[in-house]
Amino acid sequence: MKQQKNTAPADAPEPTGSGVVPFTPGPFSLGMKYLEIQQEAREFARSIEPVAAAADEMSEVHPGVLKALRDSALTQLMVPGEFGGRFARLDPLAICVVREALMATSSHADSLFALQGIGSYAITSAGTQAQRAHWLPRIASAEVLAALALTEPEAGSDLKSIKTEVTVVDGGLRLNGTKSFISNAGFAAYYLVFAYEDSGFTMLLVPADAHGVSVSPSPELIAPHVLGEVHFDNVLLPDSARLGARGTGLSLVLATLGVFRVSVAGAAVGLAQAALEEAVRHTRTRVQFGRPLARLGPVAQMLADSWTEIEMARLLTYRAAYMAIDDPVASLHHSSMAKLAASEMASRVVDRCVQVMGRWGLMRGSKIEKLYRQARPMRIYEGASEVLRLGIARQLTEEVV
Repeated sequence: MKQQKNTAPADAPEPTGSGVVPFTPGPFSLGMKYLEIQQEAREFARSIEPVAAAADEMSEVHPGVLKALRDSALTQLMVPGEFGGRFARLDPLAICVVREALMATSSHADSLFALQGIGSYAITSAGTQAQRAHWLPRIASAEVLAALALTEPEAGSDLKSIKTEVTVVDGGLRLNGTKSFISNAGFAAYYLVFAYEDSGFTMLLVPADAHGVSVSPSPELIAPHVLGEVHFDNVLLPDSARLGARGTGLSLVLATLGVFRVSVAGAAVGLAQAALEEAVRHTRTRVQFGRPLARLGPVAQMLADSWTEIEMARLLTYRAAYMAIDDPVASLHHSSMAKLAASEMASRVVDRCVQVMGRWGLMRGSKIEKLYRQARPMRIYEGASEVLRLGIARQLTEEVV
């Protein structure tokens, strides 16, 4: 699909402290700084395209993709400028635009990029100056990989039912529990661990090489991913391992979701766009009943519906990401709507694309088959669709008078 020409005025105002150009009325186009980041991300995606298929079938970090990510400097978007970041503070729309470009080519690259922010934001927002100075520059350069450890064998969407527990002992803290399906497990330099403490929840910064930390494989997913089970067996930590005050762990989780949930919507839009373009290439050249498939009524309808839904989801996603720049927690319900709409849309679009491609859409190892498998998990992670609907409906009933 052709990139729409930018018509944003050069003197368009900027949100306070963001260092980015906002949308303008009418065309709702991205500002020049966003378009430059988008082009940068697309060039990176093209550079890894020869290894993308292999990387996306791996359950461990692909060294070539990681090196390319380090060379790209895109991970500078994940930390504040004070610690080597691109802007004064994190910009959800810039992150969203990058994920849209990366997911169209490689879910592996998209995941590595996204987790640098998801697994470090609690340090950015609640870490000590020493913790930020030690970890964030290394996150910005992708020298180390980050991980956020939330889910457990018996706690998924219901995070308040976690069993991992931290207790105060002489000289510090003791951590016990197991986290499951943790992205970057076994490759991360540390884990941000969501744990129960007294009658509340706490976030801990746990070095991966701490005594008592171990990793075992997670079951393989339909779309391979770098995952593992992380076990904490009497891990002793200093008091400084607690990020923020005791009992503020849940607020740190919500803050992280406020910035990064909408970026999942961006990734879903990128995936759907890639699927549609595969379908268009096929249906434009494949002739049946004396004409290209794209000119047959039912196929043309599916292509048109898919493009329309992608553009609808893209606009909702960009708007939600833009709203999250200044107050990500207050706009979390908009991010949830974007994530819900885009991930559900991606599944519909990819399914249609497989349908119009016929047997060619079913071939194991083809790009469309890979996208089909990758679309399904997006409706579950970072907020299952059903849970998001509950939260959105709750917000709606509070706002209507």
